[in-house]
Amino acid sequence: MSYAMPSSFQLPHHSSKIPLWPSPNLKHGKPIFCSTNTTSFPTKTSKEKTFEETCNKTKTTSPPSLPQSIFSHVSTMSKNLFLNTLNIIDPPLHPSIDPNLVFTGNFAPVSELDPTDCQVIEGELPLSLNGVYIRNGPNPQLQPRRALHLFDGDGMLHSLRLSNGNATYCSRYVKTYKYMLEQDAGFPIIPNFFSGFYGLVDVIRFLMDIGKVLTGHIDLMKGFGVANTSIAFFSNKLLALTDSDLPYLINVTQTGDIETLGRWEFTKKLLANMSAHPKVDIETKETFAFTTSLTFPHLSFFRFDSNGVKQKEVPISSVRKPTFLHDLAITKTFAIFCETQLGLAPAKVVMGRGALVDYKRDKVTRIGIIPRYSTDDSDMEWFQVPNFNAIHIFNAWESGEDEIVLVASNVISIENIYDRTCDIKLEKVKINMRTGQVSRNILSPRNLEFGSINPCYVGKKSRFAYMGVFEEIPKMLGVVKIDLETGCEVGKRFYGHGCFGGEPLFVTKDRENNFDSDDEEDEGYVMSYVHNEETGESKFLVMDAKSPELNIVAAVKLPRRVPYGFHGLFLSKQDLLHF
Repeated sequence: MSYAMPSSFQLPHHSSKIPLWPSPNLKHGKPIFCSTNTTSFPTKTSKEKTFEETCNKTKTTSPPSLPQSIFSHVSTMSKNLFLNTLNIIDPPLHPSIDPNLVFTGNFAPVSELDPTDCQVIEGELPLSLNGVYIRNGPNPQLQPRRALHLFDGDGMLHSLRLSNGNATYCSRYVKTYKYMLEQDAGFPIIPNFFSGFYGLVDVIRFLMDIGKVLTGHIDLMKGFGVANTSIAFFSNKLLALTDSDLPYLINVTQTGDIETLGRWEFTKKLLANMSAHPKVDIETKETFAFTTSLTFPHLSFFRFDSNGVKQKEVPISSVRKPTFLHDLAITKTFAIFCETQLGLAPAKVVMGRGALVDYKRDKVTRIGIIPRYSTDDSDMEWFQVPNFNAIHIFNAWESGEDEIVLVASNVISIENIYDRTCDIKLEKVKINMRTGQVSRNILSPRNLEFGSINPCYVGKKSRFAYMGVFEEIPKMLGVVKIDLETGCEVGKRFYGHGCFGGEPLFVTKDRENNFDSDDEEDEGYVMSYVHNEETGESKFLVMDAKSPELNIVAAVKLPRRVPYGFHGLFLSKQDLLHF
């Protein structure tokens, strides 16, 4: 079934809808400012000026009377009191959470689209790429009541089914409990993880909605996440994920359509969640993840065995306060966590002063390492790594008996993370487990994020990473291939003026042999959706990962624009047969 979007998404603060696409008075999502007509008044003649100046010379200025002075003072105080009260009740929104500014241009939401055949406009799709590319991202279905950060838009999956050189595009919402609840209501109900409450208006509205919980209209045990962050495939399950909820099970049909099968409730507890970037060991078929909580224990990690059965959680008692973690890494022996300067501040939300995720200036960043089969946290070791705010960890491995090597993106100015324009550098960190010595190396002067490696090398020493070059997350100017051993840039492709891509995803060339081929590490392709902001058209690019210029192997014209989004993956034809 196809669910149509509302026809418009209102821009003015007090209006009722936001335009689905930029309105006619916007150019590529940006306002076109027109000159306004001004009235010209005749100037005074020299004679008039002289007379007025003469009169002014003879005037004597008398001080205002006492009643006038008191009235003016009281009036100013009343005005200031009114403005301050208004600021508490309904303060102006920061541009990063103002939906009128955030969801414009190619960030504006689109409607669902049934499977549609696409045209290959350059090169040929490799016959070995039989399967489906799926990318997740935010796409709000309804007009926000007030604040809405990009990270909080309802999840929409954009897929491209590839078969014998042909391509079929489809887009569908992830039908989360939140999505269905709000679709029935016709307006947003559930608070957003990153947007929070801004002013007493938001708090009062939420308290009014609590009544619906008490009367049984909302079941908090069913979660409130938007499933908009990433896609994972393990234990023959395809999952749409976000950090604030359990994953949702997804199916891709033979025709290329996408179905939401329901929430994967492998645990039963209030506000249950799972990290958005589980790590899969290709050799053991095990998957490692974690969960966070506002109550103690604030962090617990766990694994799924090769059959997808969740094993016992291991609480990490050394994490003393609620914290925000987005990713983890694994090696052959260890699980690795990077604790950043981002924490959770529920009191701030309750008081209407902002979002749940909060920057903690005085918090010391550290890396925690624990044997991945530990049954408790007694073997957890923490290493202080000042100002290392790693949101995404691309890989980690063991070097000799004592050394752990970690490759991650470090958010240099993490206090600006909500603005999506912060400095992010790709770093290689080495930790000597015996001596505690930590060394760090920045691998590129560029701002790099949203990258990938050959998935066969997760937890093992890898040579290459394919990273997005950005000015504003998640709009990527291009992709660079970084040699993690030498720190050199050994390949690059920029998309051209006005063109922006997303996460560059590496896909092995011999997918049908299920990772068992003897190909070199960089034998494969890099793929991404790319949007042209001048023409409004989107396409799908397949690039040769081995060539220095990342040569285009194939380009597919998509039937409509694909909004910028987050993370994706490629499933082979063989993968699709398993679920």
